[in-house]
Amino acid sequence: MTEAPASRHAYFGIGSNLGDRLGYLQLAVDELAAADGVEVVGVSPVYETTPVGGPEQPDYLNAVVAVDTTRSARELLALAQSIEAAAERVRTVRWGPRTLDVDVLLVGEERVDEPDLVVPHPRMTERAFVVVPLADLDPAWRARIPADGDSVRATGLALTPPE
Repeated sequence: MTEAPASRHAYFGIGSNLGDRLGYLQLAVDELAAADGVEVVGVSPVYETTPVGGPEQPDYLNAVVAVDTTRSARELLALAQSIEAAAERVRTVRWGPRTLDVDVLLVGEERVDEPDLVVPHPRMTERAFVVVPLADLDPAWRARIPADGDSVRATGLALTPPE
């Protein structure tokens, strides 16, 4: 008999700047909550942010979702990509506009450095739109908010966590 994988804490960054932005973020939370081996344990407030890099495009809504999971980082990437596909994300321009972006940020103490997956996310500490909502869920991240943290605007919008 094999042992069940140990549960660990993981974080996803979610963002949208096309269509029903808040609706797409809620879709991400709902799909994460419905996935086997994933329990949503926290959802940050929603922030509006100016795009970083890429072509001219609309502002984003961003949030971070905390989960407890028995899945590996690789399995969480596959889940993130399936959620993006459910939101009909089209990848045409790097850092271009999107209906939904779901990034695996952290997965317990797991470290991955592969061409299509790096965990912890390689640029997360440089991006206030990730660190500010992450600090809402884990105050230890407050000291890591980048200098441009004031570019992240509180919206007063909230996502509905699963029951």
